[in-house]
Amino acid sequence: MLNRLLILVWILGLFWSGIPVSAASSTAILLEVKGPIGPATVGYVEGVLKQASQQQTPLLILQLDTPGGLDISMREIIQQLMTSPVPVVTYVGPSGARAASAGTYILYASHIAAMAPGTNLGAATPVQLGATPSPETLETFEDNSSSSGSSAMERKIINDAEAYLRSLAQLRGRNVEWAVQAVRKGASLSAEEALQQNVIDLIAAHVPDLLTKLDGREVRLLHEKHVLHTSGLTVKRIEPDWHNELLALITNPNVAYILMLIGIYGLIFEFSTPGSLLPGIVGTVSLVLALYAFQILPISYAGLALMLLGLALMIAEAFAPSFGILGIGGGLAFVIGSIILMDTDAPGYGLSPVLVGVLGLANLAFFAFVLGAVIQARKRPVVSGAKTMVGAKAVALESFDLEGQVRTQGEIWQARSTIPVEAEQVLKITGTDGLVLLVTPLNSQEEI
Repeated sequence: MLNRLLILVWILGLFWSGIPVSAASSTAILLEVKGPIGPATVGYVEGVLKQASQQQTPLLILQLDTPGGLDISMREIIQQLMTSPVPVVTYVGPSGARAASAGTYILYASHIAAMAPGTNLGAATPVQLGATPSPETLETFEDNSSSSGSSAMERKIINDAEAYLRSLAQLRGRNVEWAVQAVRKGASLSAEEALQQNVIDLIAAHVPDLLTKLDGREVRLLHEKHVLHTSGLTVKRIEPDWHNELLALITNPNVAYILMLIGIYGLIFEFSTPGSLLPGIVGTVSLVLALYAFQILPISYAGLALMLLGLALMIAEAFAPSFGILGIGGGLAFVIGSIILMDTDAPGYGLSPVLVGVLGLANLAFFAFVLGAVIQARKRPVVSGAKTMVGAKAVALESFDLEGQVRTQGEIWQARSTIPVEAEQVLKITGTDGLVLLVTPLNSQEEI
């Protein structure tokens, strides 16, 4: 009896342990990266790779369409791809897509590089240079060892990028010579040219066609070789979760820029009109989100300092009008700071010039007129309340020695006098004590 129970438990154990492996081995995971490569992309790829590893997925397809992105984000993604225990196929698709700049590096780093017809890759020159170097500049990089500090820095950036892409090409057995041209000359290739020059492994019209052509191919995972069995695999698409969507939104430089201004305006309104609460809450939340985004994004602290200086000068114009000198200077500082705020030329990570211009003018108008009007209004004398009654006349409604009721400005008040008061006697209000008026009898010859 005991032997039968042990055999039953053993059979059930084999059955249950085989279920996840069987389910996982029949499904490939697809994630789609579209747009600039940034911090949100890193989180998205990392999460999907972790899920694929846990589920022992036989294949992960990274469908790519990007103009490039941030260097640090690209390198983080490549590190994850190179250490992945799951085979990763980077597929540039659909037709019309591209893997430019950072996308080329990711394509080179993948276990399998594939492209759809009508796609392209390349232009891998570091964008910090601002433009693709000319042949004369390249000769200077290679031959002139006594160049200026600026040229030396550019040469270091070029050499570092070239060595990185060349090492990826050597690791995956792809065209090393073209990798050098892509970095130094900004070379680009179509899908057909890339296949002919051994830059990619295959061309596939769509994902099902890709799975068919991958079947039986051999890839190297970490320290072992692995044969792909993709025939009959179903494809499961994984979309970014809410956290990645939110991160992608707030790390958009234009959104982070607007959030910062909303935060500053909210706090200004809260300090100028204490107790409003809503402007302070919205401003604080917006400013925290903006600072979080700036902590992730490559920003220029000189640009941020100029923006803050510009805002300070415009606030000073509202408090102490200087015939526009402070306001104009603040507006210029704000616009210049905004232009140089993003310390990168990566595609998709620059501020919109139209947005900068419109908000710069709006800031100047706001601080010159709106905030100025609020501050001037606060400087005006009080026109209502007990304090405005000092010096006014009052008529006693009753006789009293210390306290009694008086009428002033159509209202009945409690009044206090150190001199006895007769009914209907005209009094002069000399001060207030909370809601009690301090009065004294008015001489017949005294004028108010």
